[in-house]
Amino acid sequence: MISYQLRSANPAKTRADAVVVGVLEHKSGAQLAEGGDDVAKAYGRKLRPLLASLGVTGKAGEVHKVPSGGTLSSPLLVLVGLGEEADQVSVRRAAGAAARSVTNAASVALALPAGTPALVRAVTEGWHLGGYTFTTYKKDSGGSTAPGTVTVLSSIARKDEASEAFESAQVLARAVATTRDWVNTPPGDLRPPAFADAVADAAAEASKGRGKAKVKVTVHDEKQLAELGCGGILGVGQGSDAPPRLVELSYSPRGARTHLALVGKGITFDSGGLSIKPAQSMSDMKSDMAGAAAVVQATLAIAALRLPVKVSTFVPMAENMVSGSATRPGDVLRMYGGKTVEIMNTDAEGRLILADALVRATESKPDVVLDVATLTGHMVLALGDRVGGVMGSDEVVDAVLAAAGEAGESHWPMPLPEQMTERVRSSKIADLLQHDWVRWGGGLYAGAFLREFTDDLPWAHLDIAGPSFHSGSAYGHVTPGGTGFAVTTLVAYARRLSAS
Repeated sequence: MISYQLRSANPAKTRADAVVVGVLEHKSGAQLAEGGDDVAKAYGRKLRPLLASLGVTGKAGEVHKVPSGGTLSSPLLVLVGLGEEADQVSVRRAAGAAARSVTNAASVALALPAGTPALVRAVTEGWHLGGYTFTTYKKDSGGSTAPGTVTVLSSIARKDEASEAFESAQVLARAVATTRDWVNTPPGDLRPPAFADAVADAAAEASKGRGKAKVKVTVHDEKQLAELGCGGILGVGQGSDAPPRLVELSYSPRGARTHLALVGKGITFDSGGLSIKPAQSMSDMKSDMAGAAAVVQATLAIAALRLPVKVSTFVPMAENMVSGSATRPGDVLRMYGGKTVEIMNTDAEGRLILADALVRATESKPDVVLDVATLTGHMVLALGDRVGGVMGSDEVVDAVLAAAGEAGESHWPMPLPEQMTERVRSSKIADLLQHDWVRWGGGLYAGAFLREFTDDLPWAHLDIAGPSFHSGSAYGHVTPGGTGFAVTTLVAYARRLSAS
């Protein structure tokens, strides 16, 4: 277990096994960033030729390790590139890169730019998440090489706002890490009943102990879902021998200023159903519950931070499988609330389970609804694998984008043209058409479909199909596998909502 500390100290004289300093990219040559001033003074005129001889440019993600030779109290100086500017995004990514580069050190001091609460948060989150590993299924993980003590050095360490940012960052980082854990768990070990149990256990643990904020949990099994009339969740889940679930969480603090409803897609594995996916497209489909994991962990983080926001969270869970009992193209499902939907593509299942949950969410009378889902490949084609799409009510979309900027996540606004509503309502035998096989604008079609279940409340849909799972090598604070994308944006949004 890593011990995190926040101190105001001279990095050149700090006794740690390694000290990490940021480097800025500049046309006149690499320069140490704010936080490394005392290190620069310690090296004096030797610094510039040292950086030049090592080929240090300050490019983002660049890491160099240099024995200090007694120049510093620490035996090892770690130089990590920030790019041209030291902002929250670059600092968070630099801290993450450094975390993977410093191994077998008992203690590390981070002298990255941390002169504001936002930067303190970025350094702390970046280190915590950049060093994340998932070794549950490794026979011999080799033991942890992470340092036992990590000290964030900041000139404002003694200020209350810095301490608050430091503690908040650790809460958020743990929430993102647990989201990653759930997404990375093999789908055979996290089917809907097991996922529901994991959520209930996490909420119970978060609520345990004197002074802890309480989060209530209700789990609806398949019999209760039938009684409620949740045709979307049941229709998607009926092809699997692991029955579906609907988990509902509630955080109701005294003095709550507003009410936020969160909905997350929890498809624990997506084969495509009878509209089966190609084999190579199934390998990452354990991540199709990333939206569910994100809204659950965001709810628990909001509660841990005691934000004065009432949160009602709805998490539909199902496994989309192939069997004789699976929903067929051409079937009609009656959703919770009574609307009927004609099924055209069983691989467009996420919108079906979200529809039931969205109606449940509107019944809680929230001020705003956000849903998060790995919903469409169309959004990945449009925005790539590192940017999420946001659509919905204009004022809510704008607020989500502002929160994402604070959280250091990349989201992009997408439209909901009126012709999408016409397409969604074009079924000849049901109220709505689930899918129409038109190649163009499929991500927008999905958003327009979800809008039909929002009761005209202020709402935004976050499609995180691209950035929720990373198949390549680590970069910045993002590691391979589940990324935990959207957790920090949701918490930042709740914080902004409470302030307004």
